[in-house]
Amino acid sequence: MKHIIIGTAGHVDHGKTCLTRALTGVDTDRLKEEQKRGITIEIGFAQLTLPNGQTASIIDVPGHEKFIRNMLVGASGMDVVLMVIAADEGFMPQTREHLGILSLLGVQNGIIVVTKADMVDEEWLEAIEEEARETVQGTFLQNAPIIAVSSYTGQGIEELKQLIVKLVEGAEQRNQDRPFRLPVDRVFSVDGFGTVVTGTLIEGSMKLGEEVSIYPSEKKARIRGLQNHDQPEERASAGMRVAVNLSGIDKADVKRGDTIAKPGSMVLSRQMDVQLTVLKDSPYPIKNDTQLHFHHSSRELVCKCVVLGKDQMEPGETGYAQLRFQEDVAVKNGDHYVVRFFSPLVTVGGGVILNAAPGRHKRNDPAVLEGLAARASGSSEKQVLEALRQAGTSLPKHHDLAKHAGLTDGELTESITPMLENGSVVELVGRYISHEALEGLWEKCVKFLGDYHKAQPLQPGMNRGEFRGKLLPTASPAAIDALIDYFAEHRGLRIEGPTVALPDFQVVWNSFYTGLKDQLLDLYGKAGLAPENLDDIVGSFGKKQDGARQVVQRLFYDGDLVPLNAQIVLRKDYYRQAADALIGLFDQKPQLSLAEFRDALGISRKYALALLEYWDSEGFTKKEGDSRVLLKKP
Repeated sequence: MKHIIIGTAGHVDHGKTCLTRALTGVDTDRLKEEQKRGITIEIGFAQLTLPNGQTASIIDVPGHEKFIRNMLVGASGMDVVLMVIAADEGFMPQTREHLGILSLLGVQNGIIVVTKADMVDEEWLEAIEEEARETVQGTFLQNAPIIAVSSYTGQGIEELKQLIVKLVEGAEQRNQDRPFRLPVDRVFSVDGFGTVVTGTLIEGSMKLGEEVSIYPSEKKARIRGLQNHDQPEERASAGMRVAVNLSGIDKADVKRGDTIAKPGSMVLSRQMDVQLTVLKDSPYPIKNDTQLHFHHSSRELVCKCVVLGKDQMEPGETGYAQLRFQEDVAVKNGDHYVVRFFSPLVTVGGGVILNAAPGRHKRNDPAVLEGLAARASGSSEKQVLEALRQAGTSLPKHHDLAKHAGLTDGELTESITPMLENGSVVELVGRYISHEALEGLWEKCVKFLGDYHKAQPLQPGMNRGEFRGKLLPTASPAAIDALIDYFAEHRGLRIEGPTVALPDFQVVWNSFYTGLKDQLLDLYGKAGLAPENLDDIVGSFGKKQDGARQVVQRLFYDGDLVPLNAQIVLRKDYYRQAADALIGLFDQKPQLSLAEFRDALGISRKYALALLEYWDSEGFTKKEGDSRVLLKKP
């Protein structure tokens, strides 16, 4: 069943609450002060049963300018609005402000209801309807039906219900597939049950027993009970007015403005990128760094408005801004918001949240403005590409990318499939990167590998671990290995054992390096099993020592020299001689001491210990007490 929220709007004392009572039989003024003063202060709720059997929820919002913040709480959940205009007064200041707010909040469907029709003659009524039609030109109500009613005589009430039926039938069903989200507009406790919150379920569905998170605190609770208009429910769906009994949390831990949502479904941030429209009848422009009241669903915060691309936005103008806060905010891409000035306290604008958790921007960066325009276009593919642009080389997983693009997992799959096919996006072990970012990484790879080859011309390539750290220091090894494999397949990156090299790199032994190689092998040949420390040998080459060290590293790689530790190195033939001696000794006895090995080879303890510790580290031998046993032949 489609669940729809119908809301009233209009100036104070224009008959919104009486109209709600005429439609539903319910008096939504529940506070004593409301009943005493005859005006709505808090938002009220009632269930409306339509002639076709469909039920809907009605939200009755306050019209007085002092209670506009409460009106904003109720207006945020509306699918259809009844714009109420009293026949004896016509359009008034709060009528205009409510119309502006509803436009900013993205409400698309409505009926203009002229109330108190019994108090004026026909000619006056026609003049009021004509004025209303002229005033709403250029707004979502410009083609809306107009109907005159009297809540006291019943004139037009049944006809209004029929008009509501048509609008409800045409209203779009809220998204049931997204994770559930319920902005809290009331919190109270019930003896024997505990904490209860109410609100409009704006997306998804929730069920009994389900775990929830309270944002922005991220405290956890569980759904103990659900009600819709005093009727118990096992499951609540988007578009329903819901009372949720929460277990595992105190009343003090939840407040109006919090959001009850599926754990992990929302991102906390202290800034957001927005599309901002300044109302055409705003008395002031919005200047850069202006402090504003920010209204989103049931929450109100103070923010600083950083205008992007210009110094101020004039009335009637639409542009981009970054709103910055002093506390955590939980919103989603695509949400609508309203901003109001501090003094005088008037509504000046609002719009759509484009990026719920961006980094800070330079105000006049063309790339930022282009990216925000892509997000504002409504194209899911552009939203994905912009989310990937923001992600850069962080390689987001599917769910994370969907969250930052403002899409469900299913919507992302549908949008990204053709992008994977045309190559604008690449998938690497369940992570995504744009073609543009991938090309940037390849350029980075070519640069630092080129520098490495120039500095280390005898090395076959950079160690894979070092390569990972230089390419993407914060990414997981699995993600970087997938990237290396991609570059190997599509760019010719050469992988040789533990090293990585550019496609066209070749080791070239020129006469300089060949001479150093011969000298080093000769020195280590003469030293046999008792060479000098490596640093001393390399240092003996004087000005050529940098080249000598490069040759040593290459001889390590080729196996011509064997490094027992950082300083003791053997030529491979002498290493082999020592290894054969070790095997021969173990053929004679199962255990071997350091002294026995030293005496058998006729070398000092220093070199004998270096050999045995090397074999221990390589898994050939194992120390047991003061002796060693052979695990496998070196």
